[in-house]
Amino acid sequence: MVKQKIVIKLAMEDAKRRSKALKIVVGFSGVTSTSLEGEDKIVVIGDGIDSIALTTALRKRMCHAELMSVGEEKKKEEKPSSNKEAPTYYVDPMLLPYRGGVMQSYPNVYHEPTYDPNSCNIM
Repeated sequence: MVKQKIVIKLAMEDAKRRSKALKIVVGFSGVTSTSLEGEDKIVVIGDGIDSIALTTALRKRMCHAELMSVGEEKKKEEKPSSNKEAPTYYVDPMLLPYRGGVMQSYPNVYHEPTYDPNSCNIM
């Protein structure tokens, strides 16, 4: 399916109402991502979202909600850049000089617990 982009206008005065609206939107099936646009718009992107049901649910729980637009999501076209990135090279760490003096090796730190039925481990 084609991804939809839905823009809904809501009255969101504070952070509590914004988070409540986002929770409602994310709960719908097919929602891929949501974002806030400005202070009063939510942008919803996903597959097969019922925009009328989404707007109705927001109206029931948030009071005023207005469906601004429903359309196909437009992907951003990447422009070929004329600046070529420098190639990355792998450097073997064994070839680098060691600057720490003596190299320390750590013993295997594994403690095997012992169980003695005659001793009390609580006290």
